[in-house]
Amino acid sequence: MTVHILEDDPGVSDSLDVLLRGMGHRTVAHADAESFFAADIPGPEDLVVVDLMLPGISGARVIRWLSRLKEPPRVVAISGQPRSAIDAQLRGLEHCPVLRKPLSPEQFAAIV
Repeated sequence: MTVHILEDDPGVSDSLDVLLRGMGHRTVAHADAESFFAADIPGPEDLVVVDLMLPGISGARVIRWLSRLKEPPRVVAISGQPRSAIDAQLRGLEHCPVLRKPLSPEQFAAIV
């Protein structure tokens, strides 16, 4: 399994990378959706961690795109926004787990 990290904050991205590699996972980090779309499409065995507030193409749009793949990967949204803002962005999507920032190692251990 590869964990794809879409996070524009280098500190958060680096922390997730260190945490997930320490758990034995291969990781690929992207600072924006555009670089993610230019890379290999994740497979159904992969996990994509998506910050909802990406620059350019939003994290919610990335999640919608991933959900339309024939064999979509697992997806987890991350955000520090209020719950109402998160709900508005993810409206209409099937269940998408959301982890709230600040993130903890225990949260990620439970999902991977």
